[in-house]
Amino acid sequence: MATLKSKSKPKKTWNEKLQDDKGLPKTAPIPDNLTKSWGTGTFVIGAPREVNALMQKVRKGRVTTIDELRRALAQKHGTTTACPITTGIFAWTSAHAAAESSAGEAGRITPYWRTLKARGELNPKYPGGLEELQRLLEAEGHTVVQKGKRSFVKDFEKKVTPWADLLGAGA
Repeated sequence: MATLKSKSKPKKTWNEKLQDDKGLPKTAPIPDNLTKSWGTGTFVIGAPREVNALMQKVRKGRVTTIDELRRALAQKHGTTTACPITTGIFAWTSAHAAAESSAGEAGRITPYWRTLKARGELNPKYPGGLEELQRLLEAEGHTVVQKGKRSFVKDFEKKVTPWADLLGAGA
């Protein structure tokens, strides 16, 4: 009996995915079907490494949000906004690449646990899940509170690194 050989490519590591910019960043006018949620003007799809670089600038004891990352990308590229979907995906990719590097005993990694969703919510899809994110954030002095099945950094607004600081404008 003949065996079938797999012709699929080897799976990319998270760090390889992070380094693959896929021709990004790209800017474009906001399509009519998105103006209700995004407004009018232009948007940018940032490159994975750009999102990672912004996340790396968040210092111990501070946090940022996907929305702050989006504001920084939009400012950097002179657009009205940045795509929320790809920014979130690239933050997630950065988180997994950092965890992958950590497992390989790399030096300093991207502090992905400091990047929150809207309203200070922890991202349960990040490596280690909510329990690990809570442990890392509390080790840096943050208080994590439960609201139903979701977790949030208490008073996160007071600890957010603004987009201008992520770009170095206010640092």
